[in-house]
Amino acid sequence: MIELIKAMILGFTIGVSAALIPGPMMFATIGLSLEKGWRSGPFVFIGHSLVEIALILLIIGGISSLIGNDTIAYMSIVGGIIMILFGLVIFKSAKDISTMNISGAASKAKIVKNPILAGILTSALNPTYVLWWLTAGSAIILQEYLIGAIAIVAFVIGHWVADLGFLVTVSSSAAKGNEFISRRTHKKVLYLCGSLMMIFGGWFIFNYNKISMLM
Repeated sequence: MIELIKAMILGFTIGVSAALIPGPMMFATIGLSLEKGWRSGPFVFIGHSLVEIALILLIIGGISSLIGNDTIAYMSIVGGIIMILFGLVIFKSAKDISTMNISGAASKAKIVKNPILAGILTSALNPTYVLWWLTAGSAIILQEYLIGAIAIVAFVIGHWVADLGFLVTVSSSAAKGNEFISRRTHKKVLYLCGSLMMIFGGWFIFNYNKISMLM
């Protein structure tokens, strides 16, 4: 049970950290919500989650045939390093948030009119997102895979709760013409998420032997 709770918390933390970084999916959600209303958020989430399901299945499919102690140790170290680097990226996003023109970026991102398609395209065509799942994401899924399929489900549930909650908040606020979160609060939350991301990354690096021994 403790492992499942930890997997869910990890998934939620990563979901919030990634969602709060201003990017194509956030901007597309704001742009679509201004035109179509708050329901755009859940539909963008559906498209986003379809891409994540495909990536997770691909990761598990590769793991089932290539899994081994050396592979686990290697992916844990690389994944930990990537998580630390992403933590630094989140810090940079926090510094930039106060001067970012979110409204202007949202109007430019509203190219696709279908929210589900927007969720798919802003995820699958985002190189940072794909890189994350091929490195740190793979390491996390690998760790949960060794605990059991239920641990992967717990991680995904935590991750999707964060994604869906964030996108609904953004779409609802945008539809009402409000700023969904003050820039000062946004910056503080990003700094917190960046710190947690780096802590998780350090844990993966320094505990790679323990992870590999779960085999």
